[in-house]
Amino acid sequence: MPDRSSASGPTRHRFRPRYRGVAWITSVVGGSLAAVSAAVGFLTVPLVTGGLGVVLGAAYLASPTWRLAVTVDDDGLEVGSTRRRRFRLAWGDVVRVIASPTTHTCFVDGGAPERSLLVPGVGAPAPYDLDDRPALFAAILAHVPPEKVTTVESLEQAQEQLRAERAAAADAGQGPKAP
Repeated sequence: MPDRSSASGPTRHRFRPRYRGVAWITSVVGGSLAAVSAAVGFLTVPLVTGGLGVVLGAAYLASPTWRLAVTVDDDGLEVGSTRRRRFRLAWGDVVRVIASPTTHTCFVDGGAPERSLLVPGVGAPAPYDLDDRPALFAAILAHVPPEKVTTVESLEQAQEQLRAERAAAADAGQGPKAP
């Protein structure tokens, strides 16, 4: 559950591993492979492969990314942990938001990749999820002016629209448009 300081105050939405099951299966199968390899005479390839599976699965589950959170308040959004802020983006500095209400997916463009956020919904390409994603999605849309929000069925549709705009601009001799 997200941490809430009050009904109208800041809300905190923690990053969560999206593929926990895959990580656990990788660790269990890798551990089993390494154990069987050790039992039958320390066969090098299965032992190394099994050990690698355990290490990769454990690394994903123990990633420092899962300590990060998105905090939303009336002034903007912030991504960081309790020890370190990654970035803070004031609502007035948001360049645009591309939103898919059906999947609760949105991309908040902060003008640079290191100041932008993907709130991944169903089918979005991200290795993480966020606590109470629908509430985060609603909070972002409630704070960003409607003229900066583009509503799409899916983010893939937005990518296709952007490609078409760039192609049309290039055909018109204007060169590619900035994203």
